[in-house]
Amino acid sequence: MYFKQFYLGCLAHASYLIGSEGEAAVVDPRRDVDEYLAEAAGQGLRIRYVVETHLHADFVSGHRELAERTGATVVFGAEAGAAVPHRPVRDGDEIRVGAVALRFLETPGHTPESVSILVIDTAASPTPRMVLTGDTLFIGDVGRPDLAGGRGGTPEAMAGLLYDSLHGKLLNLPDDVLVYPAHGAGSLCGRNISTQTSSTIGEQRRSNYALQAMPRETFIKMMTADLPELPPYFANDVEINRAGAPPLADLRTPALSPEAVRAAAATATLLDVRGSAAYGTGHLPGSLNLGLSGQFASWAGTLVPAGTPIVLVAEDEDGVREAAMRLARVGLERVEGHLAGGVAAWHHAGLPLVARPQITVDELAARRREVADLQVVDVRRKGEYAAGHVPGARHLPLDRLELDVAQIDPSRATAVICAGGYRSSAATSLLERHGFADIVNVIGGTSAWIAAGHPVEKEGADECAEASPSSSRS
Repeated sequence: MYFKQFYLGCLAHASYLIGSEGEAAVVDPRRDVDEYLAEAAGQGLRIRYVVETHLHADFVSGHRELAERTGATVVFGAEAGAAVPHRPVRDGDEIRVGAVALRFLETPGHTPESVSILVIDTAASPTPRMVLTGDTLFIGDVGRPDLAGGRGGTPEAMAGLLYDSLHGKLLNLPDDVLVYPAHGAGSLCGRNISTQTSSTIGEQRRSNYALQAMPRETFIKMMTADLPELPPYFANDVEINRAGAPPLADLRTPALSPEAVRAAAATATLLDVRGSAAYGTGHLPGSLNLGLSGQFASWAGTLVPAGTPIVLVAEDEDGVREAAMRLARVGLERVEGHLAGGVAAWHHAGLPLVARPQITVDELAARRREVADLQVVDVRRKGEYAAGHVPGARHLPLDRLELDVAQIDPSRATAVICAGGYRSSAATSLLERHGFADIVNVIGGTSAWIAAGHPVEKEGADECAEASPSSSRS
């Protein structure tokens, strides 16, 4: 049996190629499919099946294009109601690639149609060697139960199904069965996913908080409490995946003159994909900063409404191509062009640039002493903020910042902080649109603040504590 995991860090997404005797299946492919085709060809495998564990919400799948280019059959759980031509499978159904049997378990809970896939190398043993769990079981976590919307009932009903799937099916597997999920740390499809990308049933039985012995009702309450907000692009991506995304054409992003970009800015999002340092040195007024070095696609899907025209500002042509591809992976395909020559060309055309100061955590500490009305805005998620933050920092998560911006004063000096400086740079660009002028980005973020030994406030604590480097968070 041939087996390979493809891990895409910017989406925290794992997909798989399984082959035997010249045949193969691809499981949960991403939008751009050339890597699977190249790997299969290199291994002498013909892709016969493209299998989806569920209708993905956090990325657009390439299942339709992969099937059209190879003649493969698309496979979905029978409850998916997929519009793309496909083979629906039920509990216990099998497909074969050479000597490998892929046996399906219906494991609803994350979504109604979720399936897990037992991988059985019949040439070696009749027992399963591994299980591909999609978003039902992660390493260190399980799938959130609120993605089904009206299709699967309430989050409480879905959490009950998830409990049954875990305890009635997956935890019945032998301890040595390998676990391969569809996502790793950073995915919004779970809350506490490990940085590991595989494990075993036995290890998850011992260490996964959500798999510990507890009554069904306790599990339901735990899984439905304090769920993070759903990013707005999730529902759009589900429907794209249900119909099957059209083949990904050559992503052409026309080069636009500075004057054309200035005209386009009236209706388009100017998306600056450079790092925060370059953005801070000088950027186009009103542009949104999301650097390619971070979870670019997820944040673009969250902060740029579907269907919005986009103009890219990048360091070079490679950055333009990379950004356009990553945007397509989350269903953002209205890239109207890019600024030819980058920010330098804009400057040479005599058009205005805005600088955004980047300060260290030591400089932030000094400003807190010297500027009486300085407001510190922490744009991390709720759990991150609760675990430790700059004393007195106002908590406004990045995904809600523009909704809640009225809670902070644009006339006051403002410092924005996150875990490391990526989200805070994006936040400064959003606040700039809302009239904040005296605003700085804290590079290194809360991780650097804690590592430097500055005082930390924790949610519910009566007093601030001196932090030590051992308590830092990434």
